[in-house]
Amino acid sequence: MPDRDSQPPSTGSHSRTNPGVDVTTGPPRYEAGPEPWGTGAPEAQRAPRDPRPTHEVPEGTSPSLYNRDLAPTTRSGRTWHAYSLFTLWANDVHSLGNYTFAIGLFALGLGAWQILLAFLLGAVFLFVLLTLSGFMGERTGVPFPVMSRIAFGVRGGRVPAVVRGSVAIAWFGIQTYLASVVLRVVIIAIIPSASSLDENSILGLSTLGWISFIALWIVQVLIVVRGMEMIRKYEALAGPIILITMLALAIWMFTEADFSIAWSTTDSLTGGTMWLRIVEGAALWVVIYGTFVLNFCDFTRGAPSQQSVVRGNFFGIPINMMFFAVIVIVLAGAQYQIDGTIITSPTDVVQAVPNTLLLVLAGLALIILTVAVNLMANFVAPIYMFANLFPRHLNFARAAIVSAVIGLVILPWNLYNSPTVILYFLGGLGALLGPLFGVIMADYWLVRKGKVNVPDLYTTDPNGDYAYTNGVNWKAITAAAPAAVVALILALLPAFSAIAGFSWFVGSILSAIIYLAIVKRDQTFNLVSGEAIAVPPTH
Repeated sequence: MPDRDSQPPSTGSHSRTNPGVDVTTGPPRYEAGPEPWGTGAPEAQRAPRDPRPTHEVPEGTSPSLYNRDLAPTTRSGRTWHAYSLFTLWANDVHSLGNYTFAIGLFALGLGAWQILLAFLLGAVFLFVLLTLSGFMGERTGVPFPVMSRIAFGVRGGRVPAVVRGSVAIAWFGIQTYLASVVLRVVIIAIIPSASSLDENSILGLSTLGWISFIALWIVQVLIVVRGMEMIRKYEALAGPIILITMLALAIWMFTEADFSIAWSTTDSLTGGTMWLRIVEGAALWVVIYGTFVLNFCDFTRGAPSQQSVVRGNFFGIPINMMFFAVIVIVLAGAQYQIDGTIITSPTDVVQAVPNTLLLVLAGLALIILTVAVNLMANFVAPIYMFANLFPRHLNFARAAIVSAVIGLVILPWNLYNSPTVILYFLGGLGALLGPLFGVIMADYWLVRKGKVNVPDLYTTDPNGDYAYTNGVNWKAITAAAPAAVVALILALLPAFSAIAGFSWFVGSILSAIIYLAIVKRDQTFNLVSGEAIAVPPTH
């Protein structure tokens, strides 16, 4: 793995840098200081306040590529320590959608040890991918739309950002709707007469449904417009709540089953079919995070060190995912032991809680969880997408409002209830993420060996390192396009349903191979820090 500080940067024949950046020594080495578990001292955790409401465009950068939210972050003041990254995963891994998927493996015939093995394989692979992706954000300090410019060009980089943001904005609306369903259950549990508001339909949603959806929509907007630091604080608060809640539900189910669980169903798989399901389960678990491996740099650009990324990912991915798998086994196995049925998600368990107060508390915890997942997985990506498309007009807060409004007007509950939309639109866009990931990772790690000229990511100068051909690297497009076609065919055509779960892998590997075959790999690349044009990470 390339080491940023051990590789002296080289200068190309037409190297272009910003004033004040020393290209002969590379970026200075910064010490993150002691980091017990990851939070650091309170004063180190607190993001500095920059009194300037705006940030002037530095000399040599283009207003069409640079604003305060797209600019690299300074090393000083970064607050996404290991604990913050761990709680990010503590929330996301335990999402209701993930529980539905994992319990589905039990329903398909996998027993306890097979499920543990499937998640162990998937977790190890994800740890590697997300650590490599996280390092890219920590080293450069830039968000995903800017990171995409490295491989695709300063203009071509908009393509990966739009694909990632479009998938996320649809799922933002859908996840908000799913959280509102839980909120409706909580409201009716507290005020039974409110059930009368749940009987009509306005554009596909009842009056109580609209109240619940709009309430959660407003809460999320209020959090996000405060910026990434507020998102970090919310995730840090929600993480322990979710872990404790899920553990409590598992313990309650275990006691309800007289301290005994079924380790598998009566239709458990064996032989080759069993091993195929294990591999498929592991592969699908990786595919679920196919979106997040692309834009994990949106969060790690605020990490003070690579150690923070490794430590946060280690406890948040393999350790946390195995804890998640144990919870799944207990919930599914206990219910099967009780009455021979298989639950579909933790909401089934919550609805069965006989005590109204406990039901309400568990329901609120699930809402906190879903909001936390939505903020990190589905809200941040479209915000940076819009800020990248309209940097002169949209800052983080304005882009958040635009994203939220779109997530509302698409009436996401209708999308969720339409299998065709989910399969062909969202599934099709999701299949495109693998080829994009393959090109970006191959370019950064295998071609450039981690050498990036950060200031040149913000210039339209034709001599810039990422100008390519009118701002587009057509070799990256050439590599991604055929791989995307193959991934779409595998993902969408019924004839390939047996291997549809591997479409992300096929697309990413194929695009990487094509890119490495057509790109010139003996080029000289510049390693230039972005500190000279960086801004404090206050947003």
